[in-house]
Amino acid sequence: MTSLTQSSAWLALKAHQPAIAKQVVCDLFKQDAHRFERFSLIFGDMLVDFSKQPITGETISLLLALARQQGMENRITQLFHGARINNTEDRPALHTALRSKEPVMLEGEDVTLKINAVLEHMAIFTDKIRNGDHTGYSGKPITDIVNIGIGGSDLGPCMVTEALKPYGSSRLKPHFVSNIDGTQLYETLQLLDPATTLFIIASKTFTTQETLANAHSARSWFLAQGGREQDIARHFVAVSTNRAAVEKFGIDPGNMFEFWDWVGGRYSLWSAIGLPIALTIGMNHFRALLDGANAMDRHFHNTPLEKNIPVMLGLIAIWQINFLGITSHAILPYDQYLHRFPAYLQQLEMESNGKRIDRDGKAIDYATGTVVWGEPGTNGQHAFYQLLHQGTASISADFIAPCQSQHPIGNHHQLLLANCFAQTQALMCGKNEREVRLELETGNLPIKWQEKLIPHKIHPGNHPVTTILFRKLDPAMLGMLIALYEHKVFVQSVIWNINPFDQWGVELGKQLAGKILPELAHDQPAASHDSSTNGLINFYKQYR
Repeated sequence: MTSLTQSSAWLALKAHQPAIAKQVVCDLFKQDAHRFERFSLIFGDMLVDFSKQPITGETISLLLALARQQGMENRITQLFHGARINNTEDRPALHTALRSKEPVMLEGEDVTLKINAVLEHMAIFTDKIRNGDHTGYSGKPITDIVNIGIGGSDLGPCMVTEALKPYGSSRLKPHFVSNIDGTQLYETLQLLDPATTLFIIASKTFTTQETLANAHSARSWFLAQGGREQDIARHFVAVSTNRAAVEKFGIDPGNMFEFWDWVGGRYSLWSAIGLPIALTIGMNHFRALLDGANAMDRHFHNTPLEKNIPVMLGLIAIWQINFLGITSHAILPYDQYLHRFPAYLQQLEMESNGKRIDRDGKAIDYATGTVVWGEPGTNGQHAFYQLLHQGTASISADFIAPCQSQHPIGNHHQLLLANCFAQTQALMCGKNEREVRLELETGNLPIKWQEKLIPHKIHPGNHPVTTILFRKLDPAMLGMLIALYEHKVFVQSVIWNINPFDQWGVELGKQLAGKILPELAHDQPAASHDSSTNGLINFYKQYR
């Protein structure tokens, strides 16, 4: 057994769980007229309501005791002060420095000086593209931006540019290519004119297999469609640290945008990886995005644990996963512009905390992480909400919605929010047998049919739900929202004593793919793997 599961704070929560399991959350509201006020927090224009969670004041006190036992305040301080908390790679995780307004010292150096230099480089380049001063080889202004990356070099920029479409340029259109499946690149290139297209190759090492394959194919397309070798410098830029490889590709080193090894991929949209964001929405809005994240950083760093929104969300997730047996978590944004937010959080949470070894190299005997998924409302209501309401799986959910619509058409937004609020209420309260009987008795159904339908119409309720509301989805608010989830993930990692900043599990598939790739180049039958893998390779060779 690990020390965590035998610790006093953990055992106290374990002893407390049976009492909560007997509670009906809907009834807790009847017992406490101020439950919403007690279990919700406001920061700026954001409200986080966790009163529909199966918790009491005692639950929160016990979770806070667990946080203090695990040294939460000290670990938060280490995060912001550049300690080498990524212990398996022996480096800090200083993504918060990318949006800091104060000096951040690392080994005697203020890293914000380098950060601000890159931001200024981005600003100059962004202005040239958006103003039409940087043209393509034919003299026409750039109209399309293609970001070629994968993982954090794709998900973050793609999600943000989609979320902030109302703040984008009508003249510049962003595109994102990440999949090694040639179909994605092919379909993207069909829409483009090489004379007015700018490619951003986003790879820290400039060696990522998928990214480089797509980059070289894009380069070949560019040359085949009328571009010349000397034109590559006008149409390709890089976000990387490998100057030699960037120059060899044909990119002007003056158009290489740097970032650092203490910027993890899934935390990198705030860095030069965010160049497609800056190009799309403009540098002023990009800085507003950084400012929003910085506001949440300062809240997380300086606010007492009991009033700290990321801390509370992280602790409630611990309660759900480790004491209520929740294995699946739905992200349900009631805003179409946030349609890529669930996918972004999949990487953030599942890649960060999908670990089975603690920071000390010991196997753990408790759950870490959960399956994260979701779709925008109200589409999801007509797809998978049935399972949320009446399925057998234990699922928690975050509902996320703006109070103001970017496009107020008729009463659409009222309809949207009515559904959002109703779903949170329905998941909490459900519908019991008595309510079902009363409802059926008011209809004209025969008694026989009423009795038959009763069990099918009962909703158990008591599903864990958190609701996040904010004034409007603007750049600053989006920055706050993303940073909130970044810090929530960190809080969970502190409790579990795991490293959320490495991802060794990602490497195994890449290593094996490197061994298989040469075998696909010839026609000889594969025989060096297990029978299934051999069979798959040989079937492919038969039909390629």
